[in-house]
Amino acid sequence: MCEAHAYILRDGKEEMVLESVDAVEIKDDHAHLVSIFGEQKTLKARLKRYDNHERKILFEPIDA
Repeated sequence: MCEAHAYILRDGKEEMVLESVDAVEIKDDHAHLVSIFGEQKTLKARLKRYDNHERKILFEPIDA
């Protein structure tokens, strides 16, 4: 499988938040993620980087 995994940057470290991401929807200051298994996560974050070669989607949190 070639799906990317989603990570969030916390304290300088990448923390995985969702494996096998199938869809990402960005709205205002939130990112809604859906995996190929139907699992869903919503992050208060912005997209920092997407790397297809590494199969990685990296987000950085937005302070409240």
